[in-house]
Amino acid sequence: VQLVESGGGLVQPGGSLRLSCVASGIIFSSYTMGWYRQAPGKQRELVAMIITGGSTNYAESVKGRFTISRDNAKNTVSLQMNNLKPEDTALYYCYARRYRTDWGQGTQVTVSS
Repeated sequence: VQLVESGGGLVQPGGSLRLSCVASGIIFSSYTMGWYRQAPGKQRELVAMIITGGSTNYAESVKGRFTISRDNAKNTVSLQMNNLKPEDTALYYCYARRYRTDWGQGTQVTVSS
């Protein structure tokens, strides 16, 4: 299983970023996909997830600002992040879950003026 994230970077407060994760080595449509994040000195936390049927779940802190989506034809899960805040600064990890959880290497998101 390989998960490759992209799209992180430095953005000012109020800005937007779009993270993408391309999966290989799995039957993508059979997996729950999602994003976790980990800020320095904090535990890893679930940001958003999308199940095989397309239903989604979000952390309270990102509801209304972040949108997760999946493209089964492209083996890709994306996270559109709008109205970013400094507290969104973290390393963002893509994951794939069915019988076990596989992780990407992470992509850094920094929100700062």
